[in-house]
Amino acid sequence: MTTQRNDFDPKAYNPEFEWGFLAPKYWGTWIAVLLSSLVCFLPNNIRLALAKFMAKQAVKIKNKANRRARVNLEMCFPEQSIEEREETLYQSYVTSISFLMGFASLTLKSKTWLENNTAINGLSNLTDITDSGENVILLVPHTWAIDIPAVLLASRNLPVSAMAKAQKNKLSDWLMHRQRVQYGGRVYDRSGGIKPFIKSVRDGYLGYYLPDEDLGREHSVFVDFFATQKATISGLGRLSKLSKAKIVPLFAQYDSSTGQYTLDFYPALPFPTGGEEEDARMMNQCIEDYVSKKPEQYMWILRLLKTRPESNINPYNS
Repeated sequence: MTTQRNDFDPKAYNPEFEWGFLAPKYWGTWIAVLLSSLVCFLPNNIRLALAKFMAKQAVKIKNKANRRARVNLEMCFPEQSIEEREETLYQSYVTSISFLMGFASLTLKSKTWLENNTAINGLSNLTDITDSGENVILLVPHTWAIDIPAVLLASRNLPVSAMAKAQKNKLSDWLMHRQRVQYGGRVYDRSGGIKPFIKSVRDGYLGYYLPDEDLGREHSVFVDFFATQKATISGLGRLSKLSKAKIVPLFAQYDSSTGQYTLDFYPALPFPTGGEEEDARMMNQCIEDYVSKKPEQYMWILRLLKTRPESNINPYNS
């Protein structure tokens, strides 16, 4: 990629500002934006204290998010005690709340701040490949700091190409999009299919691939995930072949005690293996190896295990 790169693609998702965003229906969103803009400048020790207090309240709430998290943790770690799983849930909330309190910093603070506030390990696992002219798809699981790598890499002239689903709140969607592509990169709407994403990777963008979403039986194979089985996205081997890309695992974490980010790049995985189940299991094993060490970083509140191999019963509803 050169410094004269043109990131515009008519097929990409490019939401624009609308005067309708000033209507009363969005005032609550604007107030939230204002508050988050102020909170991100608080000292980290104050944000952490607030996060711990809010996390203690959050785990007590009887809502769908907590139900999903507890089901996920029980199915993945049945050998753990209830107290151990509850501690993971609490620490996950501490991580997420403290991270979100500083999230506006990505927009309001400088590139220099982002560089100084981020530790990077194993970057050569990426740059050795890109420097040789080969394409890369980053395998990025759903940790709370999942948006950090895309912004940081783009600020270093290594823009990413990702696929996403538009948010229902159009103002939030526009603001989030502007933050994600402020230094470059592309985001494609999933409804447009996979071809534009593949083309962007072949054009030199770093693909941003989220391996742990449950997209249902039609797009998945069932393979082991911790102590259970998970409907795991199939086809990464084919995607690697079509885009002529190496698959590099990337894990982003947020240290709530320091307010700093850490990006861990790992050696490229040997995709494709020749079988969809083998490819899927390799992805899950990669996630397991990392999350086992840092369970508080993972988004346990997601519908990770919604599709079950043995029935059509949603485990979060039972």
